[in-house]
Amino acid sequence: MKVAIYSARAYDREFLDRENTRHGHELVYIDAHLDCVTAPLAAGFPAVCLFVNDHADAKALDILAKGGTRYIVLRCAGFNQVDLEAARSLGMTVARVPAYSPYAVAEHAVALIQTLNRKTHRAWNRVREGNFSLGGLLGFDLHGKTVGVIGTGRIGSVFANIMQGFGCRVLAFDPVVSIPLQSSGVTYVPLETLLQDSDIISLHCPLTPDTHHLINGHAIRQMKAGVMLINTSRGAVIDSSALIQGLKSGHIGHVGLDVYEEEDALFFEDLSNQVIQDDVFARLTTFPNVLITGHQAFFTSNAMQHIAETTLENIRCLGQGLPCAHIVQAPNPIG
Repeated sequence: MKVAIYSARAYDREFLDRENTRHGHELVYIDAHLDCVTAPLAAGFPAVCLFVNDHADAKALDILAKGGTRYIVLRCAGFNQVDLEAARSLGMTVARVPAYSPYAVAEHAVALIQTLNRKTHRAWNRVREGNFSLGGLLGFDLHGKTVGVIGTGRIGSVFANIMQGFGCRVLAFDPVVSIPLQSSGVTYVPLETLLQDSDIISLHCPLTPDTHHLINGHAIRQMKAGVMLINTSRGAVIDSSALIQGLKSGHIGHVGLDVYEEEDALFFEDLSNQVIQDDVFARLTTFPNVLITGHQAFFTSNAMQHIAETTLENIRCLGQGLPCAHIVQAPNPIG
């Protein structure tokens, strides 16, 4: 099948081309993100392949559909960037990669915790400058701390197990209780209890209307003073303005972010020679107790290989009219 691959980077091409030797699809790489301006580039392509910062809104989907596109194939787990209702009305099928490496994301969340706690990033810079003082590098034992996990799907479950390995007490909040996780010693509690009792809170939930700005001013005020907040899920789960206020007041002790609610104009690009125009993001980078990475939690060779395998298999199944286990179901119309 002929596939237009938007937001293509060198690493995408490497893994997709390698896997495509087994499939023989015609892959055409487009550096630009998908939006209503770039959608005409996919005219004549039955399928388009998108990533997290592409914008498949109703207008872009309409342009794609008029150009002959029938399949929207995501090489990521999240699908909030696609207007599913519009896709359904246009007769377009959406498929995704529901899980590529939960270990990659969970382990990155732990890396953020360890770096913030033991301040290894600051210590590395000091030693390079010949500064071996320990002032300002004081951390704490993870053993015995209470860690709250919001969202216990594949990634959240792996993260919870890792933190149990550190000797942490783990609390969880999720509408769906994981029986294996509960059996391992994780305690499911209401969100309010998790916020109040946790020393470290890690977000692993999808972005939905219910989770948009789940961590807002009210939620932050319920947290322990000095709490560490980690987000490797979706940026808009946190209200960034409220986060800044929590940091300025000192109520939040540490923040580790791999995602940001307005990351579309920032992440996956080299902006080192430009002035960052996002004042909220720029303010976050000024805090010494904030660590931000550019949506790299998923980025391991294992995950990239699995993304390529699942993406191209989804395209094969859709193109041949075979059952596809990874189709994203659009909401049914009301009435």
